Amino acid sequence: MSLSIVYSRAGGLDAPLVTVEVLLTNGLPSLGIVGLPETAVKESKDRVRGAIINSRFEFPVRRITINLAPADLPKEGGRFDLAIALGILLSSRQLELPKKTVSATNNDHKEQYNLVEQYEFVGELALSGELRVVDGILPIAIQANKNRRILIVPEENGIEASLIKGLTVYTAKHLLDVCAFLKGEQPLTKPAVKKIPQEQFYSICLSDIRGQQSAKRALEIAAAGQHSLLMKGPPGTGKTMLASRLVTILPDMSDAEAEEVAAIRSVCGEAVSFDNWAVRGFRVPHHTASGAALVGGGSYPRPGEISLAHHGVLFMDELPEFSQKVLEVLREPLESGRIAISRAAKKAEFPASFQLIAAMNPCPCGYWGDTQNNCRCTSEQVQRYQNKLSGPFLDRIDMHIEVPALSHKDLQENSDSIENSFAVKNRVIDAQKRQKSRRNHCNAHLSNKEIEEDCRLTEANQKVLEKTMDKMRLSARAYHRILKLARTIADLDNSETIQLHHLTESIGYRKIDHFQ
Repeated sequence: MSLSIVYSRAGGLDAPLVTVEVLLTNGLPSLGIVGLPETAVKESKDRVRGAIINSRFEFPVRRITINLAPADLPKEGGRFDLAIALGILLSSRQLELPKKTVSATNNDHKEQYNLVEQYEFVGELALSGELRVVDGILPIAIQANKNRRILIVPEENGIEASLIKGLTVYTAKHLLDVCAFLKGEQPLTKPAVKKIPQEQFYSICLSDIRGQQSAKRALEIAAAGQHSLLMKGPPGTGKTMLASRLVTILPDMSDAEAEEVAAIRSVCGEAVSFDNWAVRGFRVPHHTASGAALVGGGSYPRPGEISLAHHGVLFMDELPEFSQKVLEVLREPLESGRIAISRAAKKAEFPASFQLIAAMNPCPCGYWGDTQNNCRCTSEQVQRYQNKLSGPFLDRIDMHIEVPALSHKDLQENSDSIENSFAVKNRVIDAQKRQKSRRNHCNAHLSNKEIEEDCRLTEANQKVLEKTMDKMRLSARAYHRILKLARTIADLDNSETIQLHHLTESIGYRKIDHFQ
């Protein structure tokens, strides 16, 4: 009987440690894998067999039992192939590794441990023994670094894994390369570490947009307080351009935020590199997208569009064209910044702290209320179109603005005279510094208790707000959103208190709550 233990990791954002235990015993030749393996993991026995034989090793003609611990954690994908192959070679004594002697804590005796214990192995094997790329390597690298182990991955995954500071990572092309490295016969390659850019530069700028001064002001306020925004207007008025420029005026992500965002992208199979490491996401799901595509799902839950927009922007164009069920699933993450998904095989929770920017036409043809074009819709069609958005959903959007059609004079505006993204970004950064010095988070995430302390109004201003609430029939949620928005406007003005003009401007962003 011969037992070997090799370490690997499962997929997902948490990338839990998987201990690959390989036991060789006497009996009829067979190979069994236990520990909740899904189909791709079960098929690894054929890939591993071919890789071992084609690497000029002998496949043991014995009873082989492979346990992937913990037993109650579902395992998926081909990422365990390399660890399984090494475990078989170690158990069959075809791979002999040197042992290192270390002093015990009580200094009474010395212990020996196998060098393989300081490594974690991730990679899918081809039948030839070559290593193939796997998805979700970044969360694995993060966890390996926390556990102070050395990570060995396929060559194509090396650049992504090397993004984690402090991690020792080696890349290999073939199973034989890994074996030779472990025996001390030849070194493995370390991926080249590049310096991650501290500031992000975009090819687009707020100065690209002509006119729309009120909409740009609303965009600046939304960026400063991380507020959600709904833009309503006829086609061609610049709603999509405005939304796409929001990322250019947001502060650069911190290292922790960039690491979290990159891990989500890696799990979803998107390329992560030095160039896009700290770039905020701008996700634009099509209006035919399902609820699972937005929030995530599957037998083994994976993040959806709202998680890919974490610390970035989720832009939903043609908002009423989305299914009402799809829109309703956004209500929970808009409030909590996280999404919990429960499936029969597994439960998962993904971060989803995104800024929602939505755009819509006022009617099916798009020209209701437009002074330059005639609307072809009946009043019933207009009402039916606008009623696709439920009151509770609209109530959760902080700002509602009109984006009118541009005049010819606006279109001829010189871009040199228009304020650029850099200038606006500096004001946004200053405003967020004031907010985080008070509460360590932006105003959009203030709790009711924090609103009471940070958004106090004078008696006169309180009466103005009460009259507005009665006249517009606003909910308690809208009341709190008006206060948070007023606090953000005051922060942009570097004002310690909320003045009347801050409050009235904030109220102005709730005027089309009911599309009257």
